[in-house]
Amino acid sequence: MSDVGTGQTPAKCRVRSLINQELPLLKDHLMRLDSESRRDRFNGYADQGFVENYTAKCAGDGTIIMAYFAEDGAVHAAAELHQPDLSSDSLPELAFSVESHLRRKGVGSILFKKLIAVATELGYERARITTGSQNQAMRALANKFGAHLTFRQGESTGVIELHPNIDAPSFTNPQPEPLRNDVPPDAATALIDFNQTCWKLFLTMSGASKPA
Repeated sequence: MSDVGTGQTPAKCRVRSLINQELPLLKDHLMRLDSESRRDRFNGYADQGFVENYTAKCAGDGTIIMAYFAEDGAVHAAAELHQPDLSSDSLPELAFSVESHLRRKGVGSILFKKLIAVATELGYERARITTGSQNQAMRALANKFGAHLTFRQGESTGVIELHPNIDAPSFTNPQPEPLRNDVPPDAATALIDFNQTCWKLFLTMSGASKPA
């Protein structure tokens, strides 16, 4: 992922959780990624049909999504926390995507910090992050937060220890306005609880009630 163009700045952004009814905004964001960035995000080819199926799956499996909203009201970056039962090592998985005009401006770091805070609140002590082997920006971001990635079968994967007081670098814009979180703390907690409940119900219905 490279820093392409100047685009808009993150000075007047909003970062908050998405609810299921807003998942089309995630789909639109993922479709705006250039083909190389989308390949890095999913470690392989991802056309519109794949992205549509992926976002629909997120609606049913309890995935928690922290989204970056720009002034136009669209989502231009996202951080995802996937439940541990979806992974082979029973660790929650972190995933990130940032559109080209917002790279190298601290957006990924802000999302990383907020997602770690959510994962820590849920009681997770470790999380896995996986990215394509060519995704240098994501690898650098993961290393910044303490993940030690190793290369395996065309992808880089590593485990990060979750600490509640991780500080994220600030945006590079001079005197930016503070990030606004439109979801009050109680509402954010309720959203997390709701996602967890949906995930448990999904497991029960599917018969795959493997412990986290």
